[in-house]
Amino acid sequence: MYLLLVEDDLNLGKALLKLLQPHYRMHWVRSLQAAREYMAVADYDAVLLDLGLPDGDGVEWLHTLRRAGAQLPVLILSARDALDDRVRGLDTGADDYLVKPFEADELLARIRVLLRRKSGAAQSRLTAGDLSFSADHQQFYLHDEAIDLPPKEYQILAVLIQARDKTVSRERLSQQLYGLGQGTDSNTLDVHMHMLRKIVGKERIVTVRGLGYRLLSQ
Repeated sequence: MYLLLVEDDLNLGKALLKLLQPHYRMHWVRSLQAAREYMAVADYDAVLLDLGLPDGDGVEWLHTLRRAGAQLPVLILSARDALDDRVRGLDTGADDYLVKPFEADELLARIRVLLRRKSGAAQSRLTAGDLSFSADHQQFYLHDEAIDLPPKEYQILAVLIQARDKTVSRERLSQQLYGLGQGTDSNTLDVHMHMLRKIVGKERIVTVRGLGYRLLSQ
């Protein structure tokens, strides 16, 4: 899962990255302009949105997103705790509203709920043959046994199982691993893919020459 964090507070942003990166691929921006630029070229699964940003109000940006037809889940994280602020945020199109300061466990739980809603209740466990992923526990299973994956291989497989039987481009996978504009050696993705195939079985992941990779569900 790929989350966009829009938060201008340096210390809070760092703390949230430390909390969330073991569970999700994260990209953190500190302004609405940066959020617009990254959302124009990246496919995020959810947005964590502060409201008081240096270049505008997060609620107005959210309103623009919804008018443009964006359906991805948005969780507002704000120190504005007045009822009117919360109602306005939800009415504008936020899926949830969490008042700062909040407990880490509650934030993680609310993100899980948002992602379950996005995938649908039937999709809380994704399957590709005898390989599966539990969204509730953020855990992969092979033959119903939990498997441990290194962080990069975990991130690759999370993208592939969401798109099972569809080709995922090398660019999309590199973006998942390193973020936008963070160029890396062309062989690095191949190394991680080789390691992933050793763990889950090389026959499960097909190379689509010139395009990317596909996780087979059968």
